[in-house]
Amino acid sequence: MSEQGNKRIDGVRSIKRGLDVLLEVNRSGGIRAGELAQRLNLARPTVYRLLETLEELGYVARSASDERFRVTRRASSLGDGYDPGIVVSQAAAPVIGELSKRLVWPVDLSTYENAAMVIQETTHARSPLSIDRGMIGRRLPLLRTSAGRAYLAYCPEAEREIILKHIARIDEAEDRPYLLPKYVAQMIADTRARGFAVRSDGEYNERTSSIAVPILRDGYVLACISVIWIRTALDLPEAISQFAAPLLEAAITLGDTA
Repeated sequence: MSEQGNKRIDGVRSIKRGLDVLLEVNRSGGIRAGELAQRLNLARPTVYRLLETLEELGYVARSASDERFRVTRRASSLGDGYDPGIVVSQAAAPVIGELSKRLVWPVDLSTYENAAMVIQETTHARSPLSIDRGMIGRRLPLLRTSAGRAYLAYCPEAEREIILKHIARIDEAEDRPYLLPKYVAQMIADTRARGFAVRSDGEYNERTSSIAVPILRDGYVLACISVIWIRTALDLPEAISQFAAPLLEAAITLGDTA
C-alpha cells in the first residue's frame, strides 16, 4: 500500500478513536482518563492525547475537582441542543470551590437522574472537615437527602408525581416512611417556605446533616447545591444562619449561567 494510503487509514483510525472517546465521555456523564482507556481497550497515552485534543477543540472539559472529563455545551449542540444541567456542572467548580472556602464545610452539586440525585461536582476532597471521599458520581436517594428534597419541592408537580410513583415501585424499605402523602406534602411546604431543604435527623447518613438549595431556570430545577456538616459540630439553627444565604446566592449565580 502507498504511503498516502497508509496515512488515510491512520487518519480514519484516529477519527474513529476520537469519536469513540467523545461518545463514551458523553455516555458516562463524567469519566477519568484511566477508566476511559479500560472501557475502550486503548492505551492510556492514546486516550490522554485524544482527550487533550478534544479539550483544545472545546468538546470536553476536565473537572477542576476530580479530573473527570465531561462533554461541553459545544459537544451537546451537535445533538438536539445543549443540556443546561451540563452547562451548570461545568460552571460549578469555581463557584462551589469559593463557597466551600467561605463555609469551610464540603459543598456538593448534584443533578437529577433516574430517581436519584447524582453528584457532579464536590469539594469533599479539599475540605478539611469532610469525612467522605470519592463522592463524584455517588447516587443519593431523593427522599432522604436535602438535595433530593430540594429537587422534589421545586420541580413541576407533574414531574414530581411521576418520580414519586417511580420511587414507590422501586420500594426501598428506607424510603417507605418518607413516601407517605402527608410527609411528602409537609416536606414540600416546609422546603418552599424556607427556600431550602433540610436533612437533620440522620435519615441518610447518621453522622452528618445538610441543607440544599435548587438552581432554577424558567421554573425548572437544573441542579441542587448542598453543604454537609458533622451533626455533633453544629445544630441546625446555627448551620442555617451560616450557610443558607451563601448557598442561595451561589444558586442564583449558577442559574444565570445556563
